[in-house]
Amino acid sequence: MELDGRVVVVTGGTRGVGAGIARSFLAAGADVVVCARRPPDEEVAAAGKAAAFTPVDLRDPAAVHEFFGAVAGRYGRLDCLVNNAGGTPYRLLGEGAAQRHARVVELNLLAPMTASLAAYPWLREAAGSVVMIGSVSGTRPSPGTAAYGAAKAGLEHLARSMAVEWAPEVRVNSLVLGMVRTELAHLHYGDETGIASVGATVPLGRLADPSDVGEAAVFLASARAAYVSGASLLVHGGGERPAFLDAATVNKES
Repeated sequence: MELDGRVVVVTGGTRGVGAGIARSFLAAGADVVVCARRPPDEEVAAAGKAAAFTPVDLRDPAAVHEFFGAVAGRYGRLDCLVNNAGGTPYRLLGEGAAQRHARVVELNLLAPMTASLAAYPWLREAAGSVVMIGSVSGTRPSPGTAAYGAAKAGLEHLARSMAVEWAPEVRVNSLVLGMVRTELAHLHYGDETGIASVGATVPLGRLADPSDVGEAAVFLASARAAYVSGASLLVHGGGERPAFLDAATVNKES
């Protein structure tokens, strides 16, 4: 297997995109540790292997440092950190105090920085890599999730700067995600009709599956990406069709 003997940590790896990433690494032969504040509803497993789970609040620096020390102590190495944990409720800027929006930034930007710094000594020793899970919300207006979009924009910049500072021992890259179908997709897109309608707006005709993200993360962590660092890989199915094309009264497809 491509990643036999490698050790990978996936933050927020107990459900949704994170669980899909963890399963892809397991299928590639890696030993995987997932962390979150709460345990998974069901074991995260693939290819006859299961991910180990440790409860961690990523906003607690002391707990994060203790967690990575325990991973290194158990496995003797750490080859890849996938900073996946994050998310946000829908909240217009005027509907919440600055402190509530700041918590979104804390989870989506400061927590990945904290985890990366805690993991760095072992990643450097293993000549490993960091994969940041970003979002197209950080590259375009993000109404209703403005703090999240700002944090994801910052995360992508952080990854580029880390890639320079930590080279050549540690590679750092970002996956910039579009819409992904998870068990919580209905909260964002509605019922099956809504999900299908939203998927139809994507050039490839569907929302991403968590495994699509996982396969891209495995690539960035593997020797196949040995010369890839400071990169942002778009995983968005072709992006979004420009709205003006449908609004214009000329150049319509027959």
